[in-house]
Amino acid sequence: MNIGKYIEMYSNDLRLKNYSNNTINNYTSQVTLFLKHFESVANKPSEINESKIKGWLLSTDSINSRKHKLSAIKLFYSLTGKQPLKFRYIEYPRSEKRLPKVIDKDFLLDKISKIENIKHKSIISLAFSTGLRVSELINLKIEDIDSKRMIININQAKGNKDRIVPLSENVLNLLRQYYKEYKPNEYLFNGQFSNKYTSNSCNKLVKKYLGNEYHMHLLRHSCFTSLLESGVDLRIIQSIAGHSSSKTTEIYTHVSTNLLKKVPTPC
Repeated sequence: MNIGKYIEMYSNDLRLKNYSNNTINNYTSQVTLFLKHFESVANKPSEINESKIKGWLLSTDSINSRKHKLSAIKLFYSLTGKQPLKFRYIEYPRSEKRLPKVIDKDFLLDKISKIENIKHKSIISLAFSTGLRVSELINLKIEDIDSKRMIININQAKGNKDRIVPLSENVLNLLRQYYKEYKPNEYLFNGQFSNKYTSNSCNKLVKKYLGNEYHMHLLRHSCFTSLLESGVDLRIIQSIAGHSSSKTTEIYTHVSTNLLKKVPTPC
């Protein structure tokens, strides 16, 4: 099976549909894994039947991962394989009703205050202050920081959408110190061997300074929970988060312990 040919065709089809580069990379990566799995038993994607596809999906324990894989290969067969009916009996799994984990604000601020490396401190502070996705943070360019308007421009984020997020005075001062010391080029955070930091490197920083049980996305959840507890309107949080649906943002009302403390219990 000429996997490279199919991936190139799929990538072009996604570009024609105006999907973001991040989505294209994620979807083509999943389809590459899918095709490699069946490379020894199929000469082309059309030979992979419904039963085999279901078996491959069920080999993934995580419901979210399974949904992501299904989205990628379903779109591949629809756009590139021209076999949309192959998935007429393959439905998305029911979502898990799990609440996001958050990190205590005081714990976070204390840990951040003790970070001596100004670059590492800037990355973790910026992530917590703005709730940026790790992909958005590593793709930030120097020109995206608007110190006059005290905002950060997030370009071509999830769903190919642009948005703005507030920039705090504390984070701006940190970034200025970081810029003077490191003098980044193009991207705000340059990697050690490339012009852009990686998501893996960001997660390593979180584990190093906060603990092995934490990762970058928890900083995002913690940011929005903190904003909610500070009295920020849900609609504003939805805009900052870049959520398409308010229902996604409303999940933070269920994890806020401060809000729960204000509920008058019957006895």
